[in-house]
Amino acid sequence: MTAVESYKRMWRIRLFEEVVDRLFGEGVLRGTSHLCVGQEATAVGTCAALRPDDYVTSTHRGHGHFLAKGGDPRRLMAELFGKATGYSRGRGGSQHMACFEIGFLGSNGITGGGIPVATGAALALQRRREERVVACFFGEGAANQGVFHESLNMAALWKLPAIYVCENNLYAMSTPVGGALAGPGVAARAAGYGVPGALVDGNDIFAVRAAASEAAARARCGEGPTLIECRTYRLLGHSRGDRRVYRTREEEAEWRARDPIPRLRDALLRSGEVTALEAERIREEVELEIRDAVAFARESPALPVEAALEGVYA
Repeated sequence: MTAVESYKRMWRIRLFEEVVDRLFGEGVLRGTSHLCVGQEATAVGTCAALRPDDYVTSTHRGHGHFLAKGGDPRRLMAELFGKATGYSRGRGGSQHMACFEIGFLGSNGITGGGIPVATGAALALQRRREERVVACFFGEGAANQGVFHESLNMAALWKLPAIYVCENNLYAMSTPVGGALAGPGVAARAAGYGVPGALVDGNDIFAVRAAASEAAARARCGEGPTLIECRTYRLLGHSRGDRRVYRTREEEAEWRARDPIPRLRDALLRSGEVTALEAERIREEVELEIRDAVAFARESPALPVEAALEGVYA
């Protein structure tokens, strides 16, 4: 994935999430959603280091991971609308989608729920002797779940081809990271399992891609897993209705100044890979994509009633 394509995917995530936020506010979409505005560089930077046949597992905040891995915004939007053309035929909604064709093994509404899934997938790849890897996204809150330690221990012991990517956005719902995470950080925990740990600026796509590329190379060579901690920030609330009373507007302004999309745009302008006009055209093209996705979702049919029991087992 080129830097220019990464820029386009980051805009795709940003504009998709902003439209979803608006549609929830208007009552068009129901329930709740967890948006990743501000965290785009972590998703795209990691997926830029992967091959198309590599796997990804996600979290409750998974729209960005899906789009970064190559997901179709039309089918993703249709899923949020509960339509039959969605990735899970409208059954999964925001938190439970998968597409094996692009290597997306699923988002997950359980905190840390994707970690053992990724570990099992990595074990399967190893047993099949395939040079593929699994990138596992999770938040810093999930690093305190028992399954995080169990999975890291197993992956390290068996040298599984997994990349554990912690998106540390500094808050688990409303709990600041300093109030729940002992020690210097998530990456430091890698030492307890004898595997590499990297702490990177999660708003710098080049830093994320470099760390993920190194981790993927190690995994493909049979050297085992890597734990990457990406320090980032969600610019919106934890979920719909969160007024963010637990943090200051000054803190938010500081992180808005570190927005990953303008940072990448400025880097592309300095390198001459795009002009200012071309950068703006990319944003405009993606804006049209997202409008089309909403129109597609609105016009798509709902799952017929007779299909209600398909895939249900007792």
